[in-house]
Amino acid sequence: MAQKGQNNSNDKHVVWSDRYSMGIKVIDDQHKGLLDFVNNLFNHATGKEEEEREFFKGVIQQAVQYIKDHFSTEEKYMVATKYQGYTEHKKAHDAFVITVLKTVKDFEAGKRLVLEKLAYFLKDWVLSHIAVMDTQYAKYFKSIATRKADGKLSITKEDLTAMQ
Repeated sequence: MAQKGQNNSNDKHVVWSDRYSMGIKVIDDQHKGLLDFVNNLFNHATGKEEEEREFFKGVIQQAVQYIKDHFSTEEKYMVATKYQGYTEHKKAHDAFVITVLKTVKDFEAGKRLVLEKLAYFLKDWVLSHIAVMDTQYAKYFKSIATRKADGKLSITKEDLTAMQ
């Protein structure tokens, strides 16, 4: 779960809130992981270039893979449910990945990396993406789901068949 950090930049950190929830545990858990990553960037934004470069070098490939896996999870759900906003959503994901990969290439080419600037960019993108685009598919999923006896929503094969 995303939590405040241990340094003086607590106001920069993102604390998980139910308002970010999509109602899909695997996606919510992945969103929490993305926010944890952003908070970790803020924790390591010391302003000391060598420290920040070493930290970034140690985490970036894993972070890029995590982002790709998360986007793949969301897209799998969208395709399976025939979500009409899939194409636009995928374009947003692809553009974000390209931006992150460009940052990595610039870093690897020796360009100056300002960790705090990157953290703010990721924080803003993730939160706005969750608030706008992800909320749209979450509403759609809820609209086609069946309520089970325990009160939980679930999308069944029958729900998908009924849409055709």
